[in-house]
Amino acid sequence: MIYREFQGLRLSALGFGMMRLPVRGAYNDIDEAQAAAMLDYAMRSGVNYYDTAWGYHDGESERIAGKLLSQYPRGSYYLASKFPGYDLSNMDKVEEIFEAQLQKCQTDYFDFYLFHNVCEMNIDDYVDERHGIFAYLSEQKRRGRIRHLGFSAHGDLGVIHRFLEKYGKDMEFCQLQINYLDWTFQNAKEKVELLSAWNIPVWVMEPLRGGKLASLAPADEEKLKALRPEESIPAWAFRFLQGIPQVKVILSGMSNMRQVEENVATFAEDKPLSDQERGALLSIADGMVKGRVLPCTACRYCTSHCPRGLDIPGLIKLYNEHSFTGGGFIAPMALSALPKDKWPSACVGCRSCEKVCPQQIKISEMMKDFTARLQESEE
Repeated sequence: MIYREFQGLRLSALGFGMMRLPVRGAYNDIDEAQAAAMLDYAMRSGVNYYDTAWGYHDGESERIAGKLLSQYPRGSYYLASKFPGYDLSNMDKVEEIFEAQLQKCQTDYFDFYLFHNVCEMNIDDYVDERHGIFAYLSEQKRRGRIRHLGFSAHGDLGVIHRFLEKYGKDMEFCQLQINYLDWTFQNAKEKVELLSAWNIPVWVMEPLRGGKLASLAPADEEKLKALRPEESIPAWAFRFLQGIPQVKVILSGMSNMRQVEENVATFAEDKPLSDQERGALLSIADGMVKGRVLPCTACRYCTSHCPRGLDIPGLIKLYNEHSFTGGGFIAPMALSALPKDKWPSACVGCRSCEKVCPQQIKISEMMKDFTARLQESEE
């Protein structure tokens, strides 16, 4: 097992994410026997970082984490959980939730604790000291009930910068969605650079983008096999991340024993990509995106011609994410922070923006399609 140093600790580079545990049908019906076998294999293989959260498996992940991990010496693993600020109704419940989390996880302290999912929807509340979230969590750290405090983020660069301006000097780590597809598609590279400027190390979530990078088009797989015949396609995604110096822990949400075994084998040795291999992988990522997203360059010529004052480049960016992913929570989450008169549904279809678009994007059609996709996701 590869290990990374963090403040005197040896953290396994592979972290066990407990968001996608095996289930017997319903998302909250975790197969405990299978999960126990997977966790035991991971423990025996040197994985010492386990990541859960209040909302995973509809609240059952923390309970299972506590039940299974309590079978091992407390000093043999590091446990992480998070304050569920993705639900704004939780903002004034930090003490109630934290105490319940300790109880569910059968522990007296969390090694790592995070502000969960800093994003457009909740940034105002997260930085609002009246909720007392930061003050309470800082007190728990002082008492030793939190050993290391950090945050996870799905928001854009501006949101992360705003959070750092408020709390950055007290944040010890940050968890980001990073993979070779999102390195440019979701500005992951710029986010890592921002954190580096704050001397904040990075934890990775979604290294395989929810499984989308576990297999590729046959032609793309052949390109990679020619460079590393022995390497599996999922392993390429992990090797890409091993080459980012700011990354300490790479979380993988494993759902069966085969995934655990394969990931453990990948992390048995450190084999970051060469410049040639990295270039080939990023070229494949560009090809995956090209032709499936709108080629907006954010020149903003369009915005001065919109009678509704819509942030057209911002909406196109969200549309690209939503359409490429086939739905998901990121676009609806970001839109929820905007007034309804700034949503794509506010477009009147006048096409004034299209007359000045250098890329000749059919913006009015995009707005109509985006609105329809969002309505479908709500049904």
